[in-house]
Amino acid sequence: MGLLWAVGTVRIQKVYPANVQLVASTTTRGRPRKTLIPDVESISAETMLAKTSWRRITWRRGTKGALQARFAAMRVRVADGPAVQLRRHAAQHLPGEEVWLVGEHRSSGERKYYLSNLPPDTALKRLASLIKARWVCEQAHQQLKEELGLDHFEGRSWRGLHRHALTLIAYLFLQHLRLQAAQREKKTSQWATTATNTAGGSAHAA
Repeated sequence: MGLLWAVGTVRIQKVYPANVQLVASTTTRGRPRKTLIPDVESISAETMLAKTSWRRITWRRGTKGALQARFAAMRVRVADGPAVQLRRHAAQHLPGEEVWLVGEHRSSGERKYYLSNLPPDTALKRLASLIKARWVCEQAHQQLKEELGLDHFEGRSWRGLHRHALTLIAYLFLQHLRLQAAQREKKTSQWATTATNTAGGSAHAA
């Protein structure tokens, strides 16, 4: 569909270097193989990213300060192509499309890995920011379920889809009210601060 995506993956996901080449098999046993094979073996995502440098990235500021972790990224081809027998190992997969492989090392020691089809010239900070943007989606779904009962609606029928859409509309309305209230509180706070500073200045002058 031509959509851009970023998804989580496991550390043992097999990948090839982006410059992997498909070559003719050099085996001397049996009939010559018609299927081309990669000129290098696939390795795990964890091993692949161990070869590159990691940078500390801040993707946004939260209520408790800057949200940051160490990230690394490199272009790879995921081993998700047709299954073949390679070097006497069955069910090995040929290289698929070229994508980004992104790794995250959190301060807690936890490590996460992602794949994304964002363009090759995408900066590391943008990769990290877009990957982390799914937290907003997760929060939205959690609030939809807890506050508006989305988890009670079955989405496999027209009626379920209709209710799902109505729930989303209700959620947008509530978010609109929340943002309006937050904006009013901000203006009130600013007005109170200005009034206090003005009064203090006048008293000091007197």
